[in-house]
Amino acid sequence: MKLLRKIIKGILIYLAFFGVVAISWSASFVLMNWIYGKYGRPSSAYVTQLSSVIVGIVILLLLLLVLSKIFRGWERVFYQSIIEGIKRIATGDFNVVLDKNKDYGEYGEIVESINEMASELSRMETMRQDFISNVSHEIQSPLTSIRGFARALQDESLNLASRQHYLEIIEAESTRLSGLSDNLLKLSALESGSFPFELRPFRLDKQLREIILVSEPQWLDKGIEVEAELEEAQLTAVSDLLIQVWTNLLHNSIKFTPQGGSIQIRLRSVDRGVEVEIKDSGIGIAAEDLPRIFERFYKADKARSASRGGSGLGLSLVKKIVEIHHGTVTAASSPGGGSVFTVKLPLGTT
Repeated sequence: MKLLRKIIKGILIYLAFFGVVAISWSASFVLMNWIYGKYGRPSSAYVTQLSSVIVGIVILLLLLLVLSKIFRGWERVFYQSIIEGIKRIATGDFNVVLDKNKDYGEYGEIVESINEMASELSRMETMRQDFISNVSHEIQSPLTSIRGFARALQDESLNLASRQHYLEIIEAESTRLSGLSDNLLKLSALESGSFPFELRPFRLDKQLREIILVSEPQWLDKGIEVEAELEEAQLTAVSDLLIQVWTNLLHNSIKFTPQGGSIQIRLRSVDRGVEVEIKDSGIGIAAEDLPRIFERFYKADKARSASRGGSGLGLSLVKKIVEIHHGTVTAASSPGGGSVFTVKLPLGTT
């Protein structure tokens, strides 16, 4: 349909041009005949014809000049919505939707691009505002606790046990703030591409075994039984980043698995890659929360409550690191039925 309209428009433009030329020559013929009738015809036929041609060209140029001014003003009115839309976007108003039903001619693609740009900028602005709001909330919570307990410590009648308890809370909240800051910096570096990526081959099974051993005090303290089935696997990746992935996932499993529960960690080779599965017998995640657990600052009401000290950034960081390695991370869970996180990675990352 668009192609047909372009063809018809092109034909009409050519017809209009030839029409203007015909009008010019006709006007030249009439004008010169009037002049010749009044002042006499030149003796030379060449001079007569040349004069008619010159006058015809002058009339043609004058007509084209007049038409260009008319069409230029019409085009400005026609494309005024485009100009206004761009101005609104420049001032920070991204709620711009140009009418797609208008015939913008060759500017149609520009109109579509402007609408797409405005939509994307609006989405990014919403994300930015949500991000600032979430960061402010996450920072305010531990700061409020620190301020409150620091004020309580000023009470000279406070006994030693209470004083020690308050100091432990202040230390824990300070650690939480530090972790939040560290995760924000890592996410920012990963998304900007400024993180120093150093790909090297290493044994993934050994790395996972080391993470399990390092976390031993946490899972032993809760009496959790940890079972590991790790196939030997060589992987080329950023070792330090993957340590962050396994640490976050394992610590989450420990955090949300009750006393005397169990955690199973499996590593197996799949088609041109590896698969790591971390399964726990924890409290699980509700179905309505599951699709959103990898979003920044998102906390499920039960499984990821603030009372457990999470910032809502750990799984976002996990997802970003896995995506950088061209892998995937998925989660399956149900309330009271535990959770399973599965990470698939290619053997090498280019």
